[in-house]
Amino acid sequence: MATIKTFVGIRPNKDKADKIAALPYDVYSRAEAKAEVEKEALSFLRIDRPETQFPDDVDMYDDKVYQKAREILWDMVAKGDFITEEKACYYIYELTMNGRVQDGLVACASIDDYLNNIIKKHENTREEKEQDRIRHVDICGAQTGPIYLAYRARTAIREVIEAKKREEALYDFTSDDGIRHRVFCIDSPEQIEVIRKEFANTKEIYIADGHHRAASAVKVGLKRRAEHPDYDGSEEFNTFLSVLFSDEQLMIMDYNRVVRDLNGYTPEEFVAKVGEVFEVALDESENHYPTKKGEFGMYLEGTWYRCNVHMADMCTDPVEGLDVSILQKKLLTPILGIDDPRIDKRIDFVGGIRGLAELEKRVSEDCKVAFAMYPTSIQELFDVADADMLMPPKSTWFEPKMRSGLFIHKI
Repeated sequence: MATIKTFVGIRPNKDKADKIAALPYDVYSRAEAKAEVEKEALSFLRIDRPETQFPDDVDMYDDKVYQKAREILWDMVAKGDFITEEKACYYIYELTMNGRVQDGLVACASIDDYLNNIIKKHENTREEKEQDRIRHVDICGAQTGPIYLAYRARTAIREVIEAKKREEALYDFTSDDGIRHRVFCIDSPEQIEVIRKEFANTKEIYIADGHHRAASAVKVGLKRRAEHPDYDGSEEFNTFLSVLFSDEQLMIMDYNRVVRDLNGYTPEEFVAKVGEVFEVALDESENHYPTKKGEFGMYLEGTWYRCNVHMADMCTDPVEGLDVSILQKKLLTPILGIDDPRIDKRIDFVGGIRGLAELEKRVSEDCKVAFAMYPTSIQELFDVADADMLMPPKSTWFEPKMRSGLFIHKI
């Protein structure tokens, strides 16, 4: 059963929260991160991406870069840019995007639940990506980027959240991208106990996003255990900062594909080859988004096509039945020659938040064909994780993105 704990949060001073809060570190290139920091001196990217504080020729993985992150973080705490909560609590992190609201419970999850597969994964992680965050967490002595977890909705938790949201928010601001962010503190012992018990009766929790951050936090915790062989389990390094969302509120957007060439085919030949494996028709509608599972859009030579998977190719296997798997198996590999999309430079991935106009733009600039996917569902994610299987790369795109810097967990 899941252990979801309160923690003594470190969070921004109320009048600085909107300035400190920043998009996750991994959505920016180095140049983009530096530009953001130049626009906002208090941006949490100074801590999440400390190479922004150095000339471009400095190795972003140099020890002094991580030491700079630690220096900035604890200097801001000392100056009062951040405040430390007086007691352990949970928080509610409400995000509103285009009128749609989702509520996350900010808490600490157990590294043992991760190791024992109570917290389930659906992606592999890469060692080199883990090492950056391992060093960042270890040297800073704090977890600064929460892991995005999902759980099956529970009525009692929903009731606590709704009751708390009738009170005054700690923060209430709208970021430049139009996302409204509100935060509430759950410090009532009675409400805390309701939430703790509900999760204690939950058999599984799922990593929705942040597999590398989770793996890194766990490895730092194991490192601290080795350094403190007399640990008793109550130490903060035994848990990692998380935001948990119920499945009924989560939104997964499409994660689309663009390919740089047609593998030697002319456009006419390529359409004919695709027609051998899918039902293909010109799409004369105004909205070219796929409307159902087993359907995807294809943009080629300024024209949209609607492609449908043959019923005989639909599959109940949790991974093989995913639309992204079918596209890979039936088209990307045999027709376009893309065997491993993780390393093939001919394919790129475009998050659904950018819209179909971005696919058209890419085809006009540096690609030949684009594929608009129907979004993977949260149930499909659960099914893959429950089967101890792994999704293909770039299967899910979650929106809205949580901001870093609103919650810090000192370890």
